[in-house]
Amino acid sequence: MLTEGGYPYVGGDAGPWCDRLVRGLAPHEFDLYALSRSRHQEEAGRLPLPAHVRRVRTAPLWTAEGDGVVYGRRARRRFTEHYGELVAVVCADAGAEAGAGRPEDFAALLADRFANALHGLADLARDEGGLVGALRSDTALRLLERACRAPGALRAAREARVPDLLTVTAHLEGALRPLSLDWYGDDDLGSADLCHATAGGPAALPGLLARHFADVPLLVTEYGVPLRSHYLALGPGTAAPSVRALLAAFHGRLAAEVYRRAALLTPGNAHARRWQERCGAERARIRTVHPGMDAARFAEAGEGPDRSDPDTLVWVGRVEPAKDLVSLLHAFAEVRREVPAARLRIVGGADGPDGAAYLGHCRALAAQLFPDEADGVHSVGDNPVSFEEIGGPEAPTAADVYASGALVVLSSVVEGFPVTLAEAMFCARATVSTDAGAVVEVIGGTGLVVPPRNPRALAEACVALLRDPERRARLGAAARARALELFTVEQNITAFHGLYLEVVSRSPVRRVLLDDSGEPLPFAAPAEAHVPVRWHGPTARVLTRRAPGWAAGGPVSATGVAASAAGVPEGAR
Repeated sequence: MLTEGGYPYVGGDAGPWCDRLVRGLAPHEFDLYALSRSRHQEEAGRLPLPAHVRRVRTAPLWTAEGDGVVYGRRARRRFTEHYGELVAVVCADAGAEAGAGRPEDFAALLADRFANALHGLADLARDEGGLVGALRSDTALRLLERACRAPGALRAAREARVPDLLTVTAHLEGALRPLSLDWYGDDDLGSADLCHATAGGPAALPGLLARHFADVPLLVTEYGVPLRSHYLALGPGTAAPSVRALLAAFHGRLAAEVYRRAALLTPGNAHARRWQERCGAERARIRTVHPGMDAARFAEAGEGPDRSDPDTLVWVGRVEPAKDLVSLLHAFAEVRREVPAARLRIVGGADGPDGAAYLGHCRALAAQLFPDEADGVHSVGDNPVSFEEIGGPEAPTAADVYASGALVVLSSVVEGFPVTLAEAMFCARATVSTDAGAVVEVIGGTGLVVPPRNPRALAEACVALLRDPERRARLGAAARARALELFTVEQNITAFHGLYLEVVSRSPVRRVLLDDSGEPLPFAAPAEAHVPVRWHGPTARVLTRRAPGWAAGGPVSATGVAASAAGVPEGAR
């Protein structure tokens, strides 16, 4: 399993999902290869791992010491050739270069050039011991500048100045750092039956190299859209136009190469699937697998007696501008005019200084919109909007928070898979949401959906359900039934178990089993050795390499998934 900034670190993205998947596939053996994002993440420690996780290898993306590798003349020539080709493709203006030819033909040519350059750099790193020093060198900077100034380059690239080139060079060195790792030998990723990357981008890059060096199949799961996240992170005001254009081009090329080479892609929703298809992924290799969530946490709230306040709206999530709490507060002001007893609970924390500043802005706006005053329903000093965090005295668990409200509201303008909506559905709560990301796909017909950034529409939908308790109950019951059908851990584990076997059955990593004298044992690993059970019998030494045509496939084992057949059945010699 390949991760970036996630499992097995305590504070990693998608950590709970990966942990549930690994524990649910106990008959298989896993190796974890994790790229960390920060020193703080590494210092926070790791999650406890089950016994069938054989080993964990980690590498930082946030820092790297010089590798001390000094290239000779031939190696420098190879680096100049491959890195120059890679940045030339990144800087190329595909629309301008296509000319009178077919655009799709030129796009395919650029994709092949990018792939050849990437694999050429990987081969160089393996032969010489690393690329870190070369990627940080003046040569790399000059090659990027030459590509930016070349005829047919992007207009924004031609405007790049030295500080911009330095920024892009540093970013490329970090993104290409997996090329320099020693993870691709026969005892590491080269012995895997399958690499499962839990995200695209740098997390999938080791899987691409395992495919390149050892023909190991790659499965890529995306519950968010890393490419879209890069685009958003490089919005106006964050960097110079030339930097944004070049980095967007690089990550677009890398995503397209991952999608092109993966044996299967498993987006978590139709929204991510559409992004993959737009980047060139073949529809036949895409399987939508919804995230698996622990339904037991919400069983009492979903099946027990109704403990909700009929006038309370609940919002749960991470406080950040993309969640558009400003529109929610303005919408709630209109709700209060129609339902004076209404209350709004905003439950969630903020990450980093930007999140803290946004939370402070929302608190100030709430105080301005709802000044403390006696109104016949609330007493002086009792603001109808509360800001809380899960774990506090009024919100001990997420299930308690959802159960306290008549409605659960989502006001996002940008959303991937809306986890809080799925949790509310497990709690049998009706929802009012904005049409962002995979919201419509998740709720189906079990809630109301309004356009983003439209406080009036959001308020009208909330008022309609607050005034109709029978409709709320019907929608809540339908929401829980839908969540139990689509979003449980069990369905997620079952889906990936089948996908693992599908990929391995099409491209098994074969092993030659040797007897004590070193001679091959034909038919020592029968086809049924792929079944995820323990086999017992005479032991044999395993030579990890591609088998000749007469050798049968060995057990499924190693990174991403591995069968647990450690020996051979009686009589199979």
